[in-house]
Amino acid sequence: MARPRAFDTDTAVEQAMNLFRRQGYHATPVPRLTALLGIGSGSLYAAFGSKDGLYARALERYCDGLVATLDRDMRAGDDLRTALRRLLLAVVTTGAEDPERGCLLVSAAVERADDDDTVERVRTAMTAVEAVLTEALERAVARGELGGERSPVEVARFLTTFIQGIHVMGRARAGRPFLETAVTGALRILD
Repeated sequence: MARPRAFDTDTAVEQAMNLFRRQGYHATPVPRLTALLGIGSGSLYAAFGSKDGLYARALERYCDGLVATLDRDMRAGDDLRTALRRLLLAVVTTGAEDPERGCLLVSAAVERADDDDTVERVRTAMTAVEAVLTEALERAVARGELGGERSPVEVARFLTTFIQGIHVMGRARAGRPFLETAVTGALRILD
């Protein structure tokens, strides 16, 4: 009979996700992961198959949480401009307060561009982000908050790309004033 697992895999995925956000995939060796999780490498491999398996689970958790939070925030009842400003400024604030805690989606896209599964997961997450933003923009048009002259899909694609750019510039320590000005400029697309 197999022994029961001596650690909580859900907690392990969360901890690994945070470590991968700070260090990236390649700068996170298995011994660092096992030390953080308080397990041996055998337990890591038994639970996740490999470092790649743990990374895939961490990336999935990150993406699912990102999309769910975005959807919740875009449905919070505020007008679209207020909701988007709050969202974008929250991304700026997070990056300014802790630039080492980067966006796992950005690092996955850059660092793991040669891994088909990672690329597909990033693409799926970006498509989901775009869909949430498109729906929010369509609701705003229907409520009369926005004119219909701009395509909600095109604006959503711009915003999806812009959000990832904020993450990159935050990691590059562009500074809060720079990024806040960029947010003000980006929101003019809604005028």
